[in-house]
Amino acid sequence: MTDKEEVTGAGDNPEMVLSGKKSGKASLLDSGEDFEMLDDDIDDDPPPLEDAGGGKKTKTEEPAEDQDTGTSAPLDEWMDILGNGQLKKKVLQAGNGPDSRPTKGQNVVIHLKTSLADGTLIEEQPELSFTLGDGDVIQALDLTVQLMEMREKALVQANAKYAYGALGSLAPEVPPNAELALEVQLLDATEAPDLELLSPKERIALAGQKRERGNVYYQRADYAFAVNSYGIALQITESSSKVDISPEEEEELMDVKVKCLNNMAAAQLKLDHYEAALRSCVSVLAHQPDNIKALFRKGKVLALQGEYAEAIKILKRALKLEPSNKTIHAELSKLVKKHSEQKGAEQAMYKKMLGNPASGSSGMQKHQAKSSWVVSWKWLFGATAVAIGGVALSVVIAARN
Repeated sequence: MTDKEEVTGAGDNPEMVLSGKKSGKASLLDSGEDFEMLDDDIDDDPPPLEDAGGGKKTKTEEPAEDQDTGTSAPLDEWMDILGNGQLKKKVLQAGNGPDSRPTKGQNVVIHLKTSLADGTLIEEQPELSFTLGDGDVIQALDLTVQLMEMREKALVQANAKYAYGALGSLAPEVPPNAELALEVQLLDATEAPDLELLSPKERIALAGQKRERGNVYYQRADYAFAVNSYGIALQITESSSKVDISPEEEEELMDVKVKCLNNMAAAQLKLDHYEAALRSCVSVLAHQPDNIKALFRKGKVLALQGEYAEAIKILKRALKLEPSNKTIHAELSKLVKKHSEQKGAEQAMYKKMLGNPASGSSGMQKHQAKSSWVVSWKWLFGATAVAIGGVALSVVIAARN
């Protein structure tokens, strides 16, 4: 069984680090190309769309409309950001006015002190930088910093749902289901760099950071957020550029893109988004026709859609590329069995609909043979009667003469 490789957080953000296991094996499937295991059971029901705390959701939550006002928040008064009592903000030091608030997509820098609800200090980060609204940090920060003014200092109380959820975190060390107290000061907000003007190495590094953040979300089973992070990384890899790029850098950028698409397909499968996952696999195979992971996941998607014959064809192709892979062997065996059962059920249904035409045909042949026998004997009896009648008539005539 392949283990997930160790995934580190994006950029310099310590709260994004999530440790995992490394596998000692090396194959096309677990060579470190990306984190996703290929031996998850195809029959497992995909988990529901989840937010960072493990609850169901269909989109990223936004602050309540009445919180996004054009006036400064009063000092020492708690603001219920989402209206559910699970994320609150209190201004400790006034900022530079509502017009100085940052907007989504900007790069912000904050001074952050993270503590447990009982006051235990977990860590302090004097200059934590991230892109607002990209999901680079926990939801509590993404949702509250956009409501802060420049130089404002605030205290944030966050339910575990908007922090590290039921899993907790290894770095920083946060126990499961822990409520957090965050002391935040907004230090700076600048426009995000123009992707067209970034050097190839900068684009590769930025896309890699977003992909790694997606990996963190995937390992926490926050698949919707993972898809979002992979999507941002893909936009970076696919953006046009006004800077010259070498063939080696172009190949490296393509490698990041393929990894993002592969991981996105895995997350989309977990969300039961089969058509989207299929498109991601097709995109990978357009660049790398022999990509084992894309072939494997494409086969899974087709199987889940009931296209067993096509799925078997795809998995046979993957198995030909890596004959010793037990995961593909097992998956292919299951699909062959399901396909056989499906064909048997279809044949039984057709026989029932047509009233067993084979036996009907046999009965008709027997009836035709019997009818032919009856007709032959009738003809023989008639001919004999005519002959006897003729002889009798001849005798009568002779007697009269």
